[in-house]
Amino acid sequence: MRKLLLLVLFVLVSSLTYAGGYRVSVQGQRAMAMGHAGVAVVNSAELVFFNPAGLVYLENRLNVSVGASGVFTDVIYQNEALGISSETDNSVGTPFNVYASYKVNDWMALGLGVYTPYGSEVIWPDDWSGSHLVNNIDLAAVYIQPVVSFKLSDYFSIGGGPIFVTGSVNFNRNLSRTLTDIDGNRSEVTIDDSGVNNWGWSVSAMFNPSEKLRLGFSYRSEIILKAEGGEAVFENVPNSPAVPASNGTTTFDAELPLPAELTIGLAYEFCDKWLFAFDFNRQYWSVYESLDIDFKNTDANPDSKNPRNYKDSSVYRFGLQYEATSKITLRAGYYRDESPVRPGYFAPETPRNDSDGFTGGLSFAITPKLAIDASFFYLRFEEVDASYDFNADTNGQAVPFEGTYKSSAFSPGLGLTYKL
Repeated sequence: MRKLLLLVLFVLVSSLTYAGGYRVSVQGQRAMAMGHAGVAVVNSAELVFFNPAGLVYLENRLNVSVGASGVFTDVIYQNEALGISSETDNSVGTPFNVYASYKVNDWMALGLGVYTPYGSEVIWPDDWSGSHLVNNIDLAAVYIQPVVSFKLSDYFSIGGGPIFVTGSVNFNRNLSRTLTDIDGNRSEVTIDDSGVNNWGWSVSAMFNPSEKLRLGFSYRSEIILKAEGGEAVFENVPNSPAVPASNGTTTFDAELPLPAELTIGLAYEFCDKWLFAFDFNRQYWSVYESLDIDFKNTDANPDSKNPRNYKDSSVYRFGLQYEATSKITLRAGYYRDESPVRPGYFAPETPRNDSDGFTGGLSFAITPKLAIDASFFYLRFEEVDASYDFNADTNGQAVPFEGTYKSSAFSPGLGLTYKL
């Protein structure tokens, strides 16, 4: 038990140090191996995230699940008409999760989760053609979620609780395509803030019409992270009355929405050792209308307005589980993830388009109480010809930025499940 607690601490500390990976859902190793389907699957404390209402149906009094993944991503931008191309040089993202649940009695269970459902890191090479939109961005949001689960009958339960979110952002871009100082250095701005906090909530339900079939429902509320008084640094700005910006450090305010999510699904056991799971996930991205940065010294540095106009999008998740032996459980899955980005709003700080995810993994029971969970996924984004049409040059004229984007992501993950 002492060794297990030390490992949990190590995973949590190391993951917090490097948190901020690619925008891919990785909230549990067992669910990830099954296409990230888990709203109706009762097999671990991962239910704290996927469906708190199911915690009362876990057999053991104490359940702990921890895990982390390494996310390797690659984005290639090309404009064949201009004969230019660029490729991102992102570090390895490490989304993590720590879940624990305790069954107080037959009709109530408590749980706690710490996980990273949102985060994006994109690093483009120096002076690439889209540097007026973004050079690099590192965005992270950590969720801390206490939950309670109540069994109203053998067939129906409810659950949920508050969510505390803390986030950080670091973002750099050039002020325009061509603006430089007298020495030829590109004019740029860097914004940075951390400890951006807010609250949300979750609610869920589970219905068990038979011993073989479970139905699940889960909803997490929208949360708006408001950066207030963050630091903005302007550099290499020429000293000219014609340039509406100046060198120096100021503060900024900005808002970043983390959209609400609704998930419904089912899990069905068949042929004794097989389990099929399906989740439909709806993400309410239409809340993300614009990324606006309000600089406090507006006379020297005008505010930045960046329309996004996202649309609501859906994810379709399919998973299979097979109990091969008393110690080994195999899993596989697939999911289809729709992009929320509308035509004309494709900004390269989150180069995301429709994608197909292929997943797999297994659990190996070291002892009756402790198991190792492993997962992987390969995410293939559709190649897309896209543009962002709302960037303005120094004269205020709209200059669309367009090209072809090719993206992919691969992630192996490891975790532990402990029950007592």
